[in-house]
Amino acid sequence: METLKFHKTECGVDFLLNVLSAEELKGYYLKREVFNTDFFEIIFIKKGEGHLVLNYKKIEIKDNSIIFISPFEKRQWYFKTENPEFTMLAFQEDFLNDFFSDKLFTYRLLYFYQFEYALNMQVNKSVTDFYCALLSEMKTELLKTKADSGHIIRSLIYYLLQKLNREYAEEHHLALEKEGNNYAFQFRKLIEIHFSSKHRINDYLDMLKVSRITLNKAVKEQFNVTATYLLKQRLLIEIKNYLIHSELTVGEIAYKLNFSEPNHLMRFFKKQTGMTTTEFLADYQNGTYS
Repeated sequence: METLKFHKTECGVDFLLNVLSAEELKGYYLKREVFNTDFFEIIFIKKGEGHLVLNYKKIEIKDNSIIFISPFEKRQWYFKTENPEFTMLAFQEDFLNDFFSDKLFTYRLLYFYQFEYALNMQVNKSVTDFYCALLSEMKTELLKTKADSGHIIRSLIYYLLQKLNREYAEEHHLALEKEGNNYAFQFRKLIEIHFSSKHRINDYLDMLKVSRITLNKAVKEQFNVTATYLLKQRLLIEIKNYLIHSELTVGEIAYKLNFSEPNHLMRFFKKQTGMTTTEFLADYQNGTYS
């Protein structure tokens, strides 16, 4: 499976951030082969019809859709529209975290690294136009750099990302960041780094140097689930991705994800989903699983 890498743009500023049109991406991005990227993407679709398989979930594509994709999430595009119109905001995690002097910045955005809720939003035309106008202004600053372009880009992207975060939270009845909940976001980051090798919540408690009660309280207040649930969901997503998007056997997947033996992976999968890996694949291939 191909991983598309972020390349520094030929802009007047040295940012690992870009705004790209459908025309610029045509030919290598909108393809039906499974691929992923090493950067974040937010895609604002003005006109387009079809669907996207993101991880293992099918997302309907319509006019005025917004899609959120985190690094290394696997996808396949199925556009029915011959020439869709969209704009993509792309950036790398470390760049944005450094840009705002906050190592947890991207983990505070509810639509990234999201296990529970939809990775898209349907909005009206005026909202799409509003966001695309911000992106257009950002692109101008990237291409026609002036002494204060960095400040303007910083304010534009911060406003855009936080505005989207508020709208996403309202749509899904989620809490915006609550004071004192840093442990919840630190845990979210540690999961992304270690989920394939560390399956026990105690490993994360040791890294965070907090008690289970403290961590569960922070996670519950912020995400309305337990810390253990978040960890298991992340691991489950990866297993499903391997089952669907690779030709690995269950034994090979178990080895990659540090299960001591395939039977342990299969028991974990059955307990979390209520079905075997074989049943899951059959349902997915028949279009009866979402």
